[in-house]
Amino acid sequence: MPDQRTARIRLTVGEADTASSMRSGDVPVLATPRVIALCEEAACAAVAGTLDPGTTSVGTWIEVEHLAPTPIGASVVAVATLTRADGRRLEFDLTVSEGDAMVARGHHRRQVVDRARFLERPGRHRGT
Repeated sequence: MPDQRTARIRLTVGEADTASSMRSGDVPVLATPRVIALCEEAACAAVAGTLDPGTTSVGTWIEVEHLAPTPIGASVVAVATLTRADGRRLEFDLTVSEGDAMVARGHHRRQVVDRARFLERPGRHRGT
């Protein structure tokens, strides 16, 4: 896997992406849960095609600082850059911008897992 991979995902904010629609607030601006989902989508895209066959990555931790409101109709771009790959652990730096304005920033970890084994044990912790 390359040391550093980057992906960009664009979103035009629609009604379904707002805090009021997602019930994470009562304002018609880009919801923080949607920002997080967009960042995870960018992280997945950054490593797409680089994982071994039969594997996938799952999110294990995310920290996002949502800095500014984004209205319906605005276009944002989420950028995820793989900054570290240590065994099965992947770490990313994240940004979300509207033009030149920073909307959010953060960090994200994903774990590479065997897809079939992961799906065999939904809802269970290892060792139980």
